[in-house]
Amino acid sequence: MLNVFEMLVAGPVGAQHAAPLPHTYYLLDLPGYGYARASHTDLRAYRLLITHVLDRARLAGVLWLLDIRREPSDDDRAMQEFFAERATPVLAAVTKSDAVARSARTQRERELRSALELEADQMIVTSARKGEGIEDLREAIAGLIRKPPSDTKA
Repeated sequence: MLNVFEMLVAGPVGAQHAAPLPHTYYLLDLPGYGYARASHTDLRAYRLLITHVLDRARLAGVLWLLDIRREPSDDDRAMQEFFAERATPVLAAVTKSDAVARSARTQRERELRSALELEADQMIVTSARKGEGIEDLREAIAGLIRKPPSDTKA
C-alpha cells in the first residue's frame, strides 16, 4: 500500500487542484514495507513501486520511522543501501523511545546509527506518548522540505 497526502505549505485551505502547486508537497507513506505478508510477485511489485517513488528527481528526502526496540531488518539495510546509492537525504525518526530505559537510549541510538550508517544529524529519537523529540522532528522535517531537491538525480 502507498498512502499519498497532499500538504499545502501556503494557499487557500481546502482548495482542490488538478496539478501540483508550487507551494505543495506530498507526503508518501509506505507502511510496513519490511513486514508485508504477501506473495513473492506482490512483494516484487511493491519494491518496484518503492524504487519508482524514491527515484523521483523532485524527492526532497525520506522520513524513515524506525522502532528503537527492533534490530534493523534485511529490508532496512537494503533500503539504507538504496538511499546511499542515490544520495537521498534521510531523516530517521527513532520511535517509541519511552519503551526503553532512559539510560539505554543513547546506546541504542548509537547502535542503530552505526548499523544503518547514518550521521548523528540524520537521526532524532522520539516518543509520541511523552512528546520527546517531536519539536526537533518538526524542525528537521521543515528543513528537509525547504531544501531544493538534489540536482544529481535526473
